Amino acid sequence: MKVLTELVSIPSPSGNTNEVITFVEKFFAELQIETKRNRKGGLIATLEGKDKSQHRMLTAHVDTLGAMVKEIKSNGRLKIDLIGGFKYNSVEGEYCQIETSSGKKFTGTILMHQTSVHVYKDAGKAERNQENMEIRIDEKVHTAEEVRSLGIEVGDFVSFDPRVEVTPSGYIKSRHLDDKASVAVLLQLIKQIKTENIILPYTTHYLISNNEEIGYGGNSNITPETVEYLAVDMGAMGDGQSTDEYTVSICVKDSSGPYHYGLRKHLVQLAEANNIGYKLDIYPHYGSDASAAIRSGHDIVHGLIGPGIDSSHAFERTHKSSLENTAKLLYHYVQSELIL
Repeated sequence: MKVLTELVSIPSPSGNTNEVITFVEKFFAELQIETKRNRKGGLIATLEGKDKSQHRMLTAHVDTLGAMVKEIKSNGRLKIDLIGGFKYNSVEGEYCQIETSSGKKFTGTILMHQTSVHVYKDAGKAERNQENMEIRIDEKVHTAEEVRSLGIEVGDFVSFDPRVEVTPSGYIKSRHLDDKASVAVLLQLIKQIKTENIILPYTTHYLISNNEEIGYGGNSNITPETVEYLAVDMGAMGDGQSTDEYTVSICVKDSSGPYHYGLRKHLVQLAEANNIGYKLDIYPHYGSDASAAIRSGHDIVHGLIGPGIDSSHAFERTHKSSLENTAKLLYHYVQSELIL
């Protein structure tokens, strides 16, 4: 929970993830695990196993939803363009940070232009879209020229305040649990493997990807020896879904099609044999780094599991028991035999 709180507190919209990747890099370095960055900026750690001829790869992503400055308006406010698949209404009223290309950071609030009900009679009915939503910067600016004098320009990254909170009842609520909850679980798993001096049956790679929200975070750097590729990402909750905030979600199908049937059954068998709470589910509007790897042509067995996250791509929440069940399943999975 501590690592997760630290992760969500680091701004990392897709395209601007160096700071959070550096955080993870240091985490591995403290465990004396060597890492390398790929050219896309993702991070790869490898733990050698007994069998070096067949590999596994696990991945989770640290990039998040966010925005970019689309236009500097004549009134000193900013239009934004979204990064990732979410709706404008999910960030209405949210505090945000604008980071300039020189590294300066300014705070602001994302609001409707027609926010004041004392002025705009259509404040509640106006469409939440790029035309109507804007950032109110916390600086004395009234013109585009005054905004530019701060160093703010089109293309600057905008990140959202996570508002992270851990409750006494075991919930963690925050933006960007997708997918930093899974990253925290993977980091804890690797720490446990090192602490317990576990020698894995197969060489296993851990990819911390940084472009998943825009569709291609984990589709490269997969070794030819890799047989199984498991994405660890959030389980989607909502009407008609089985996933909840207390178990590990095992995805059987998403918008890319079914995940590997044999691997899915293997994960279920591991969960049942080790008294791990799980749910099987279909995510209708979803894609993962595993499906991106399949689309890019890799000959792998692919799967997807993760903690259940409520209100995905908005103000998210999960429970520590979901993180624990995900961690337990991963712990037993990486020590199990390949299905092929």
